[in-house]
Amino acid sequence: MSGASDAGIDGRRGAAPPAQAGAAGLAGAEWVDTFPACVAGRWQWLGSQFRVISPGGQPSATVADCGPAQAAEAVETTVRAFEDWRRSTPNERSRILRAWHDRVMAHREDIARTISREMGKPITEARGEVLYAAAYVEGYAEEARRIYGEAFVGAGSDKRHYALRAPVGPVYAITPWNFPAAMVTRKAAAALAAGCTVILKPAEQAPLTALLLARAWQEAGGPPAALQVLPARDPVPVSAAMFADRRIRKLTFTGSTEVGRLLARQSATTLKRMSLELGGHAPFLVFEDADIDAAVREVMASKFRNAGQTCVCVNRIFVHDSIADVFAQRLAAATRRLVIGDPSDDATEIGPLVDRPGLEKVAGHVEDAVRHGARVLCGGHALHGTYFEPTVLTGVTREMRIMHEETFGPVAPVSTFTTEAQAIALANDTPYGLAAYAWTRDLSRSHRVCDALDYGIVGINDGAPSCAQAPFGGVKDSGMGREGGPWGLQDYLDVKYVSVKLAAAA
Repeated sequence: MSGASDAGIDGRRGAAPPAQAGAAGLAGAEWVDTFPACVAGRWQWLGSQFRVISPGGQPSATVADCGPAQAAEAVETTVRAFEDWRRSTPNERSRILRAWHDRVMAHREDIARTISREMGKPITEARGEVLYAAAYVEGYAEEARRIYGEAFVGAGSDKRHYALRAPVGPVYAITPWNFPAAMVTRKAAAALAAGCTVILKPAEQAPLTALLLARAWQEAGGPPAALQVLPARDPVPVSAAMFADRRIRKLTFTGSTEVGRLLARQSATTLKRMSLELGGHAPFLVFEDADIDAAVREVMASKFRNAGQTCVCVNRIFVHDSIADVFAQRLAAATRRLVIGDPSDDATEIGPLVDRPGLEKVAGHVEDAVRHGARVLCGGHALHGTYFEPTVLTGVTREMRIMHEETFGPVAPVSTFTTEAQAIALANDTPYGLAAYAWTRDLSRSHRVCDALDYGIVGINDGAPSCAQAPFGGVKDSGMGREGGPWGLQDYLDVKYVSVKLAAAA
């Protein structure tokens, strides 16, 4: 195709791009200058490229910029590959997925450093993300063998009835920048285990990790055309080709609710199956019987992971008024101890925000809260680059923007409540329903609160409940479908009913 040439991702095969190409993460410890795309089962350097800017201040990288031509080629390739991959046995798929897991683990440090450099996650968290990502691959290597059907009794004795499960078809996956490894494997490993093929469009802020994972897939013996990665500075032309083609049977997307609504409308034209993991606005309820120090630790674990840039980060903290002052002071003390620094430094706990618009949103939320009467116990200011101080606010009230919008930054707003019913009402006072948390020693209360919270994920005395074996997803404006565990596999399978009529005995 015009403007493209075959090459390994390590730049050692085929024609080099106009810019310098070095050894990519899987070929060496240093970050590279230029990355190709993974289209039609080949590594392709393209004439069009874009820069990936490291928010932590490290050198930026260049990546191939895919457009409509690459999208069209990827669609034709994935449709052909699906016919072969769907006929592979569950054992074959399981074996390749297990090998993929092993290759990811073999290159875990290179992948972690690429995560940290391209989106600013502290390196210790990035290493944890690689383990989390690998756990999805390992889990779906096992689940691939568990795609069961059922035989059931019908109305008559002369028929036999079966419900079988078949792969839904080629999948278009769009992943976010905040978990550039785990969101790829959570989607792609499930789809591949089910017998689907995948075209992946990673976030333009962080496309490099996805390319390294695709290389690991190929190293593991995975069919190159079964997992294609199309980085693009402008995702609209690439996505348009996917939405217009009826042969792409499923969309899986993680991102904002606003974009999710747009993609759902576009997918409806060809009635694609959809999994949408959208925005969150997580509450954390701290009841009067809480172990305050333990509750602070769980709030910290939920709020400040990835500098507050996750969809399940607590965004609203509601504390019983009898302990609110003590809780807020201890939370502020713990927050002041967080280490802000270079994401590549093992000591760093808070890295930069991903980009300038993200920083401006966080600063705007704090400014609005202070203008409406909130008190800053610690932090509250933007620093150099895209860093923002970890912040604790008290006196936060409903009219403030931070109580209605997802902040996606290191700001912990504290409000108070008096009764259990009031706490539940405050927690549910949002169109979002992804994750919610509560701290109490009362077993009966924990069950009442869990039942009443209108969320897809609930952590009781647990600020970090997510794991690869669990269903992940929300209700209301937080999306539809589930990822993770056997629930995630079912979202890539259709049910096929088979009825066999028996001939009468001679």
